[in-house]
Amino acid sequence: MNKRRVGVLGASSMVGQYVIDRLAASGHSIFAFSRNTVERQAQIGVRWHALRHPEPVEGVLSWVCLCPIWAVAEHFELIKKSGVQRIVALSSTSRFTKTVDAGSTDTHENALAKRLEEGEKFVREWAEQNGIEWVILRPTLIYDLAKDKNLLQIAAFIRRYGFFPLLGEAQGRRQPVHVSEVADAVFFAMTTPRAANKDYNISGGETMTYREMVERIFKLLGREPRFIQVPMTGFVIAISLARIFPRYRHLSGAMVKRMNQDMVFDHETAKSDLGYSPSNFLSIVKEIAT
Repeated sequence: MNKRRVGVLGASSMVGQYVIDRLAASGHSIFAFSRNTVERQAQIGVRWHALRHPEPVEGVLSWVCLCPIWAVAEHFELIKKSGVQRIVALSSTSRFTKTVDAGSTDTHENALAKRLEEGEKFVREWAEQNGIEWVILRPTLIYDLAKDKNLLQIAAFIRRYGFFPLLGEAQGRRQPVHVSEVADAVFFAMTTPRAANKDYNISGGETMTYREMVERIFKLLGREPRFIQVPMTGFVIAISLARIFPRYRHLSGAMVKRMNQDMVFDHETAKSDLGYSPSNFLSIVKEIAT
């Protein structure tokens, strides 16, 4: 595919900078849109735009949407006016794991799964109605141990207390995927012709239990794994107290229950179509940000 102009929605997200770096390294011209208007460091080939009052752009044939997929519809007019030919949108496997059918009893999680499902539907239908190619990617647990809200908090807990609490044996299987590999998948979804009008699950290259995942973080921190098994009632009380603080408002009992639930997805189609080949957990990370 020829080098082209690319629009990026949600450019200041965790995945955003990795995607921008990947595109810039390939010689693309990037129009980066974000609600965060903080001044950005100059980068060759990247132009930043505020999403609140976006200026129309022309000749942007590809768009990468890294904002919540249900928010993409707010920007359909901007995207369409640019002359778009393909749109790549990032969703999540939470669409499947946080539903009532999957065992989640948390109403906020159920609502999130519904919004993901509806967001995907809106993107597909709008693109098809306007003769635009679409690709939807659903990553599993994205990590970078610098900005992610999941594994970084596990690491912070271990640093502070020297142990980690588990519900039962915590044998639910996981496939963490590094943010740089999600960015690679986005790049190939944008540039690979046979990816048109398809959706892909993007999982990590290694499957492990929740307990094994936490053990790896202990070892990365240079500490011996120490676990304490806590009954569900204990977790409920602890979470209720933690939710007093804004940074822990996202915690819920359903999250704890999932320690023993499998959250595994096949990425063979992405491997076949996109050349997607993720690495083992933490093989990319050298250190954890303090």
